Amino acid sequence: MKKDFITSWQIEKGVISKLKNELDEHGLTPQAVSLFQKIIYNFYQENRRKFPWRETEDPYYILVSEIMLQQTQTKRVVKKYEQFIEAFPDFESLAKASLREVLELWHGLGYNRRAKALKETANMVVTDFNGKLPSSPDVLIKFPGIGEYTASAVATFAFNKPTVFIETNIRSVFIHFFFSDRADVKDAEIFPLIEKTLDASNPRIWYYALMDYGVLLKKRYKNPSRKSAHYRKQSSFEGSNREVRGMILKILLDEKSLSELEIVKKLGMKPEKVKRNLKQLIKEGLVKKKEEKFTLP
Repeated sequence: MKKDFITSWQIEKGVISKLKNELDEHGLTPQAVSLFQKIIYNFYQENRRKFPWRETEDPYYILVSEIMLQQTQTKRVVKKYEQFIEAFPDFESLAKASLREVLELWHGLGYNRRAKALKETANMVVTDFNGKLPSSPDVLIKFPGIGEYTASAVATFAFNKPTVFIETNIRSVFIHFFFSDRADVKDAEIFPLIEKTLDASNPRIWYYALMDYGVLLKKRYKNPSRKSAHYRKQSSFEGSNREVRGMILKILLDEKSLSELEIVKKLGMKPEKVKRNLKQLIKEGLVKKKEEKFTLP
């Protein structure tokens, strides 16, 4: 059985109190940084999660995993990731694939715009960067579907660059240790602490450790990230427009082309709802219309 690093609330409460006492007008003291890193690393040594994308430093594999993990739980990603890598093992094979082929493999993950963005990124990498993904976050952020977090995360996990970024599990860790008696905590307050405590000698493993500790906190306590000023409860997927668009794509993956009326009949939905979501899919470049028929690009 894996060891649970913090064995009691009393011990953890004492650690939190000590860390707060070490927070002065200049930020965390070196002693506090050392203590915090020790806590996180000690836990990670015995409790680290294992994922296929953590067993590689290949930039392509890591980019695929980061795009898949956007707004999607890891347990849903693992199988799709392995299937995707097997089908498209590098940027070149993904660039050569049709969007239909990519969407067929992606189906079930949701947020299908990510699949299109990933293929477009592969095209750019092959065409403009000789098949090699750039390591700079300032360049990565210019690719489709890559925002500030993903650009920094890819730079760190693929190239071990000491970037500063935040996501829900990291946010939970810092709120738990440094803002446990607060609500409405802003990321602007957390970022200086992330930067101060960053293990610049091995940022890849440090961020893995932080994320895994955040998962522990969510299991043990009411999600600490709820205290964040940026916390938003994800809307229900069932009955949403996202679900409808996914259903439309699934139908068009199975059929070569269909009219709007045929799609309405297959879905058994109100025509207005189908029409609205078809327009959105066309806008996103996932569906095209030709001679009153809808199909994939």
